[in-house]
Amino acid sequence: MPTVTHLVVDSPYDPLTLVAVDGVLSRIHMTEQRHRPPEETFGERDPRPFDEVIRQLDAYFAGELTEFDLPLKLIGTPFQLRVWEQLRLIPYGETRTYGELAEALGNPGASRAVGLANGKNPVSIVVPCHRVVGADGALTGYGGGLGRKRRLLAFESGAEPDSLF
Repeated sequence: MPTVTHLVVDSPYDPLTLVAVDGVLSRIHMTEQRHRPPEETFGERDPRPFDEVIRQLDAYFAGELTEFDLPLKLIGTPFQLRVWEQLRLIPYGETRTYGELAEALGNPGASRAVGLANGKNPVSIVVPCHRVVGADGALTGYGGGLGRKRRLLAFESGAEPDSLF
């Protein structure tokens, strides 16, 4: 049986709940997040697995880190895992459309499936699902809410949140 632990940390985008499975980051949950599982699934509170996660998140929020280098234990279908790997390839400050991700996966007709997998991303921010936009460049769904998505994209591009989209 895997050991599940968690820790809640502050961020500029409200508290983040970090969840580790067997000591490896498996999920990051925002408050009022779609697809947020019940808190009883987060395991015991234990800060030990999260030192490097916190260090990298702090550096990201300070504008000093543009790419995370963390071991992850992602749990999903093979297709979801492929989508989440593609998300990690989107450079800091850039966006991709669902269609572009589907093409990169070799299945140009799978943009809706890519959108569903993107919405189930368990490690938001570290696996940057906020960098995916609609075909016309407009903001579309984000599990953490469109306001947070707009703020994250503005932060990464150096723009004012209200000037985007």
